[in-house]
Amino acid sequence: MDRITAAKVFVDVAYSGSFTATADRLDMSRPMVTRYIEAMENWLQTRLLNRTTRKVSLTSAGETCLADVERLLEKADELTLLTTANDELTGTIRLATSMSFGYAQLVPALKGFMSAHPSVVIDVDLEDSTTDLTRERIDLALRIASDPDPSLIGKPIAPCESILVASPGYINSASRIEHPRDLETHECLGYKNFERHVWHLHKDADIESIDISCHLTANDATLLTQAAIADLGIAMQPKYLVAKHLQSGELVEVLPSWKPKDMQIYVLYSSRKNMPPAVRALIDHLSDYFSAQHW
Repeated sequence: MDRITAAKVFVDVAYSGSFTATADRLDMSRPMVTRYIEAMENWLQTRLLNRTTRKVSLTSAGETCLADVERLLEKADELTLLTTANDELTGTIRLATSMSFGYAQLVPALKGFMSAHPSVVIDVDLEDSTTDLTRERIDLALRIASDPDPSLIGKPIAPCESILVASPGYINSASRIEHPRDLETHECLGYKNFERHVWHLHKDADIESIDISCHLTANDATLLTQAAIADLGIAMQPKYLVAKHLQSGELVEVLPSWKPKDMQIYVLYSSRKNMPPAVRALIDHLSDYFSAQHW
């Protein structure tokens, strides 16, 4: 069997702790994962993994070998790049981002890169939860934050402005909204990962913190946007997600002179060491693309 592929399977299982998870991630059957691990153990003449019905973990020999196997794969990638004609970028890039940003903005951003580099494969994970880039073998993550994870290297690529929106139907059927405190009597749509729903709004030097009432919460901004369009209440949403709905008239801005705090869109990665050229090229492309703020 191909020893390079076997090495990649071993490293992936070492981090995932699951034959099934590795099979899904590498797009191969679970029995094939088992055969590659057996091939690695036969090659190195040692047992690399402890296997039980519930857990897969490294043996002491596996822990010792892991770093060496990773270095082997890095050298293999370097040799592949040296022998690639015309400096053509190759390889697979695993990219993580939120569902809302992925659906609303990512595909147009990737189109130009993929056209320019047809030999690069991009595997996208859509998750609203924070991802452990090392454990999940993620090369890059696009995240919206005021302060990114300090354990990661973060490059801001665009500001992220949020606004309050609602449908014309909701606005016409509800009481007037002239000040942030008026929101306390309105139906608002919130993110369920916050136990207490407080919206912080500012107008010049004035700041208001409003406790809002939420009869509908969700962990996905796209769903909350659709709920706002369906007259269910007021949502605080990123402009990149609702711009087209504002243009179409499905949504209108609420309290336009009062603004939530702006955040940044970051591209995050775990290390600059031995970064494949394709990953570095994608970082540069995303930075250039989103600097224009197409929304």
